[in-house]
Amino acid sequence: MQNSDVVLYNLSKQASKEDYRYDRLYRNLYNKEFYIKAYAKIYKNEGSATKGIDEETADGFGDERIESIISSLKDETYQPKPVRRVNIPKKNGKTRPLGIPTFTDRMVQEVCRMMLEAIYEPTFSEFSHGFREKHSCHTALVQIRNTFTGVNWFVEGDIKGFFDNINHHALINILRKKISDERFIRLIWKFLRAGYLEDWRYNKTYSGTPQGGIVSPILANI
Repeated sequence: MQNSDVVLYNLSKQASKEDYRYDRLYRNLYNKEFYIKAYAKIYKNEGSATKGIDEETADGFGDERIESIISSLKDETYQPKPVRRVNIPKKNGKTRPLGIPTFTDRMVQEVCRMMLEAIYEPTFSEFSHGFREKHSCHTALVQIRNTFTGVNWFVEGDIKGFFDNINHHALINILRKKISDERFIRLIWKFLRAGYLEDWRYNKTYSGTPQGGIVSPILANI
């Protein structure tokens, strides 16, 4: 198997080519090294011990589980489980929904996220600071201070329930402009349509990407 860093580098190299389409993405999900990299990133997060709808956590996750995931991806029997939805308080007194995927689904999402980031990150606007590596509110403020020197007023805006209302068909059509690997597209569809459990009651998802899902921020930016 090719080194995962080399794979990601090769993906990003093609990103700026306007007519280039990625047709062999899905096979990278068979690369064990991607899951080791994904595990290292997820495990160091405080939420790694947080359970989804099952009892699975980062503890005890090893080669055998990785091989099982890869096997299910190869024959496309892999099916993400519904996320566990909880409502967390906001500063204004309201709440926002947070989706917690199972640990296995977090692993697969992280591998997908790495590939999507390699493909799309080089094409994002320099004025985009949300949900991006080495970008934040602080980098946005620095850019404003350095470049918006003739501006006296700024108007803050917010897209209400943005994550919850992303149109699945519009998103998939955007992905297909760069990605022609339908097996990879089908996997993204599975995550979008996995649904969620709230108070142990199953709900279908007809739009949106779950807040809390590892792949959601990059999909939102795309």
